[in-house]
Formats: sequence, C-alpha cells, structure tokens
Amino acid sequence: MKKTKYRWITFGLIIFMVFFLGWEAPLQARPKKSNKYPPETLFDTLPNPPFHLHPLLAPSIPPYNLQTPAKVELGKMLFFDPRLSRDNTVSCATCHNPEHGFSDARPVSVGIGGQKGTRNAPTIFNVAYNKTHFWDGRAGSLEEQALGPIQNPIEMGEDLNRLVQKLNAVPGYVEAFKKVFGTGVTADGIAQAIAAFERTILSNNSPFDRFMAGDDNALTPTEQHGIRVFNEKGKCVTCHNGPNFTDNKFHPLGLPKREGIPNDIGRYAITQDEAEKEHFKTPTLRNIAQTAPYMHNGIFATLEEVVEFYVKAEPTTSPRHPLLTPLSLLTDQDKKALVEFLKSLTGEPINITPPKLPE
Repeated sequence: MKKTKYRWITFGLIIFMVFFLGWEAPLQARPKKSNKYPPETLFDTLPNPPFHLHPLLAPSIPPYNLQTPAKVELGKMLFFDPRLSRDNTVSCATCHNPEHGFSDARPVSVGIGGQKGTRNAPTIFNVAYNKTHFWDGRAGSLEEQALGPIQNPIEMGEDLNRLVQKLNAVPGYVEAFKKVFGTGVTADGIAQAIAAFERTILSNNSPFDRFMAGDDNALTPTEQHGIRVFNEKGKCVTCHNGPNFTDNKFHPLGLPKREGIPNDIGRYAITQDEAEKEHFKTPTLRNIAQTAPYMHNGIFATLEEVVEFYVKAEPTTSPRHPLLTPLSLLTDQDKKALVEFLKSLTGEPINITPPKLPE
C-alpha cells in the first residue's frame, strides 16, 4: 500500500513540476450552452492530489440520467442500429467500431451516401470522464453529444422528429422505451439511453495502472523509461495529465493539413474567440494503441509518426502553442520507450457484440 501511494504521489509531483515550472496554461473560454443537460462534473468533484493523479475512479452518473441495466441495453441497441440514419445505412457503431477501439480506423469518417467528413472519429473509451465532447468541445454532456451525429447532414442526416416517428413504428422499441422511460420513443429518451450505454465503455486496469498500484512486473524496463520521457524530456504530461491522460482543454498543434479537406478552425467555430483558432481538444491516451489514425484530421497513421511530429516540430504557418518546440534531446531509445509506454495504457479487453435489434 505504501509503495502504491508513493508511486502516485511521485508521479503527481513530477507532473506538478513540469507543468508549473515549464508552462502556464491559458484559461479556456466556456462555450455558450443552450442544452438542458448540464456539463459533466466529475473533474470538479474528484479528490485533489496534484493533477488528480490517482487510479481512475468510477465515473459520476448525472442525477437526471441514472443507469439501469434496461436503459444501458436500450442504448446499446440504438448505438448499433443503422435505422437512426436517414437512409438506414449508418449507425453510431459505424464510426465507433468496437473492433477498432471504438473508432473507425479511417482518417476521417464516412457518413450517409459515402460523404466524407473533415475529422477523425474519436474513441468513445472513457467518454464518461470528459468535460466536453467532440474535437471542438461543442457538447457539454454525453446526452447532447448523442444527438449531434444523428442530425449532422454528412454523418447520419436524420431529422429527430422523423426518427422518433420511425422508431415508434417499431414495436420492439415502443416496448423497450415503455419499460425504461414509461413513454413511447422520444428524442430525450434516445439521447439518455445512448449516453447511458456510452458511460459503460471504460478502459482501466492497464499495465500502467497495475504498475502504479504496486506491481513491479506490470511494466517492462523500456516502458518504465517511457514514463520518464513522457513526464520529463517529452513534456507530454503538460496536456496529457490526470487519471484519463487529458487536461480536457483545447490547444493548437500546427498539424499538417490533409489534402482535400478545408482549413478547420476548430474551437473558434464555437467560441468565436480569435485566440482559439485551430484549437482542438486534448484526447485521452487510454487505449491509444487501438485507435489509429491519430489527430483531429487523422493525419498520422502510427504512434511513431505522432512522436516524430512532436520531436521535429517543423515550422508552420498555422497556430501552434509556444511549448511545442523541437525535442532535440530525445534519442531513438527515448522515442521507442515513449511509444511502448503509450501502448501500456491499453486496458483490459471489453467484449461488446452487436445486439439483436428490435423489430
């Protein structure tokens, strides 16, 4: 027990020193909210060691959408059902495929009619811990997020009123909604059920977690060296901190542009703050080895490419945080160790199989 506590405190102190002595993060503007669901509050209520560096706790469940097995099962059916799209071809699972770490293994997502989006589908692993959702943070709750892709004309392209009518014509859904909510199919019910299911998609008990819990054999010497690179030379911990390895904030990286995709202004589209042009949310690193390709535009195919981008930090005309300067001190051994450490953040497998859909 003492070893475990010492490890987490030491890890936290390293991050405290790197963060506060190396960089002062800007305050992030809050997006204007009109949604009935309040933002997630987990990170406002957790215990307060340095940067909340402790094993992942169970996610908080909002009081307006308490979990029940029946609600989670209904959300799972909706998540996998292509009837939520206008042409009945695209489901949530199309872009958040369990076989690809709940992402879709494409640089950018493809929606109804083969239309290509402009962003990479982020994993839904551990979205229960997010403060905001989407790369630009435009949704403040999972319930709000759940309805976004359904209505997006490129993704699923469905009108909510038409969707409610469509599902109310399916006896199996009418029965399931009656059981869970005491009503027929509603847009609110769809949002709450999908969010309830998504809150069960959790990544934890990774080799890193077991090591921090006191298992000396959980990480190889190379992976342990990778922790030091992550915290010190690489400065990765500046943004990828906390139990879910994200600061839940938005930063400009100066990424290469993907050919054929218009310039993405990121967070600016939500806040209209000039200082947030091309700012994108820091993603979790948990299960990162399963969710290639990487970055908001899917520009990098491998973790090695991501590390090399940060090491070189080549000149760019796009906004880039001043912290991102070439990491000339990183050796080939350091880079390899860093990648191996990132792979050690993969949690225990979860078995999610597509359910039988209501008829």
